Amino acid sequence: MVLVSLAAVLSGCHTPPSGPAIGSAPEAESAAAVRAVLDRQAADWNAGNLAGFMEGYAKSAKTRFASGGDVHLGWETVFERYRRRYGDRAAMGHLTFSGVEISVLSTDAALAFGQWHLQRAADEPHGLFTLLFRRTPEGWKVVHDHTSAAETKS
Repeated sequence: MVLVSLAAVLSGCHTPPSGPAIGSAPEAESAAAVRAVLDRQAADWNAGNLAGFMEGYAKSAKTRFASGGDVHLGWETVFERYRRRYGDRAAMGHLTFSGVEISVLSTDAALAFGQWHLQRAADEPHGLFTLLFRRTPEGWKVVHDHTSAAETKS
């Protein structure tokens, strides 16, 4: 009897998750909005519009990009890194994303995981990315980006 009462009390203490219900319309809308940011970034990249590509990132001093053992902090710093590495159309190549999985974590946070691939005249670098998106007044923006490149086989 005591166990039944204890179970009843404890079950009443459960706090529902704060995010949208799995499969809910708000979750689907958030996932679609995040996917739209990624699609826009690829389109801007492939048009040679690096500034447009960067619109997908939060313009914040806390925006973080991690890759190759380095961490770059701040939107301006991340933009400068992209300008140094991909300063012309040949270096930018053609970008595609594949295998993209978006997990909506709450009403204002989502995680995107996928693969990236650059097709260029001399090589085809590729790898993985994990992006943390936040819903901001300007829309969904990347706040943390962890990108890795696959090792090339010789």
